Amino acid sequence: MATYGVAEAKNNFTHLLDRVQEGESITITRHGKPVAELRAPPKLAVPKLTREEKQAWYDDFIRRREARPMSSIDAVELIRSMRDGVPE
Repeated sequence: MATYGVAEAKNNFTHLLDRVQEGESITITRHGKPVAELRAPPKLAVPKLTREEKQAWYDDFIRRREARPMSSIDAVELIRSMRDGVPE
């Protein structure tokens, strides 16, 4: 793990980010004491869905969307009411 002082880290920040992106961890120190660590975020496992699972998810989304009642106000009226306030 590489160590850099605050001033040096500030001057080389882009280079340090490149190193972190390649998997390295970097410690930043102030007066010789560690104050921060740069490291890549953990990689999240994204579950792979089968074609059938994707289709089922989409069908459920459409079913729920169509089950909602239609709004009695169109987009222009909604924006005007948000901008101007609703009269009482």
